[in-house]
Amino acid sequence: MGEIATSNRQITLFYSSNSVRAKQALAYAKAEGLAILPIDILKTPLTGTQIVEISKRLGLEVKDLVNQDHPAYAKKFESVELSSDDWIKMIQHNPEIMKQPIALRGDQTILVETPTDMIKI
Repeated sequence: MGEIATSNRQITLFYSSNSVRAKQALAYAKAEGLAILPIDILKTPLTGTQIVEISKRLGLEVKDLVNQDHPAYAKKFESVELSSDDWIKMIQHNPEIMKQPIALRGDQTILVETPTDMIKI
């Protein structure tokens, strides 16, 4: 069992409060009456174990959780090959570069692309 507690009765939403898409997804979920546990990754840092668990739930490698198109990534980092531990540290110290929002419910996990994706989970 992973470190992230999930329930079939509520959606856990990992998001950045600076993200327009995340704000829209959160507003949509609330408007639909979905039970949401919002976790702002800028205020509540993820542990390395949580980052690995999220990547596994999404079927991605840790490096694929990094939005390399994000301005903060382009400004601070150059495209290089890093170990999984390095990618984890990069996300922990710069949470704004993580792809999000990510919604979890029970055994399901999705990377939310549009606000209406919230009803898919």
